[in-house]
Amino acid sequence: MADRSSSVRRSLFLHAPIRRKPRAMLERMLELVDDDTPPDGPDGPVAVLERRLAELLGKETALFFPSGTMAQQVALRVHADRRGRRAFAAHSQSHLDMWEKQGYNAVHGLWFHRTGDPNELMTADDLAAIDEPLAAAVWELPQRDLGGLLPEWDDLRDQVAVVRASGAAAHLDGARLWEAQTYYRRPLDEIAALFDSVYVSLYKSLQGVRGAVLAADTATVRAARVWRQRLGGGIDDAWPLALAALVGLDTRVPRMPAYREHAIAIAAAVNADGAARAYPDPPQTPLFHVHLPASKRAVERAGADILAEHGVQLWGRVRSGPDPSRCGFEISVGENAMEFAPDEVVSLVRDLLARAARYEK
Repeated sequence: MADRSSSVRRSLFLHAPIRRKPRAMLERMLELVDDDTPPDGPDGPVAVLERRLAELLGKETALFFPSGTMAQQVALRVHADRRGRRAFAAHSQSHLDMWEKQGYNAVHGLWFHRTGDPNELMTADDLAAIDEPLAAAVWELPQRDLGGLLPEWDDLRDQVAVVRASGAAAHLDGARLWEAQTYYRRPLDEIAALFDSVYVSLYKSLQGVRGAVLAADTATVRAARVWRQRLGGGIDDAWPLALAALVGLDTRVPRMPAYREHAIAIAAAVNADGAARAYPDPPQTPLFHVHLPASKRAVERAGADILAEHGVQLWGRVRSGPDPSRCGFEISVGENAMEFAPDEVVSLVRDLLARAARYEK
């Protein structure tokens, strides 16, 4: 393994895209504006971003939000109010439930119907078995906590058809929609056409600063705009966030196929070595998980040693499992991970496991 430690103390992240340096980001943002660019209004960066994403996703209109948490809860609130129903369905590891402190219930009075096996993608049969009227169902494409898994296209269409037949709306948690497209290989508007509303993140894959966009029909977005204001999301001077997202659309989205190919190469090398296991095999998107035959505690200590010695941070967090002697972590390939050759990742994993074994004693 190459020693990446140097007199310049910096961390190379294998697990997720690095936030770009502020100066480099500002320079790219400046390329999109001139002295006559207004900060707001129909020609301002936020409006330009909204129109561009509405067109890309094939929706009538789109609306900027300061966070994806707000955007998705508002979308579900609008679908619920319109149908007079308070329940929505999603996979049991949905981000809406796992990481947002049940905001859908505390703020909007909605309740969550956990659907399917926690360790498998939900199916049309899972959705058909739901025994209460739904306002909406949510699909996360790809399913991050399952290693970036995606339903096959025909399966996805069947699932949406089941939900629509019940009178519920179909909502897409498309925070990483750009990665999902590398597997489906269909235009973004064709994917989005399956859904009544679509949320995309502006800072995850796009490596913007912050923010989200909700795209849908005009009536849904009009109602969402009211809720955005009620929740304090109608912020002025959001143009820097919009400019950063426009930079990402121009520079990061075209790189997604290359990221996926590199993810496939890294996963193949890990599995050929056999010390750990990469899943899915092969990855469907630039995102996959590495499963380790070592305890979470030992792996965390070993990872801290590698970071201190080599300046390489392998993960955002270590994921525990039902077997306490095993754990795993996520790799999400972006420009940073492109710097790591597959055999270098294998060396890192082997070093990690050797160190972890010493901590297990």
